Amino acid sequence: MPVIECDESVARAQLVDAGVAVESGNTDHERWRADYGGATAVAYEGKVVVQGEDTARLEALLRGDDGGRVHIYFDGASRGNPGPAAVGYVLVDDGGIVTEGNKTIGRATNNQAEYAALVTALEVATEYGFDEAHIRGDSELIVKQVRGEWNTNDPDLREQRVRVRELLTQFDEWHIEHVPREINDRADKLANDALDDD
Repeated sequence: MPVIECDESVARAQLVDAGVAVESGNTDHERWRADYGGATAVAYEGKVVVQGEDTARLEALLRGDDGGRVHIYFDGASRGNPGPAAVGYVLVDDGGIVTEGNKTIGRATNNQAEYAALVTALEVATEYGFDEAHIRGDSELIVKQVRGEWNTNDPDLREQRVRVRELLTQFDEWHIEHVPREINDRADKLANDALDDD
């Protein structure tokens, strides 16, 4: 459960500016609370506590737009191909891990899960306000399709690739590379943990 040390009135203004509805707190100690992207922020004096299944997007809004470069690691997992599927991602900047996350996505193929992981990671990186993205994944298919080196006949994968390319326009600079599974082990573990916990 992330705790963000901050001026709670400034944090409230950031959320309102982003179009997030902010409500009164439920207790005398709560200053306010807000729901966004599957998570809830609860403000206390000098801090905001973020809780829920997927806290990264809400954390991004509260931490503000710093710009800079992010390294994005993504991975999808499917048991049965198609079968129960999940995504995992890690965002890293010069200071270390900015955020990481995972979630189940229902039934999907492995390639669909890989794309869903990339889409989720890019959405989170965009909300954090990064302007340069260095993306790494262990799916050669996804990397080469996003680069435009390979095509696909699968309509779902084509649609996912279009979504990825739309998200990439939010960055001033980006590149994507294929890496061995060992380099991507944290994102892989997160995706598989989501399936194990489901």
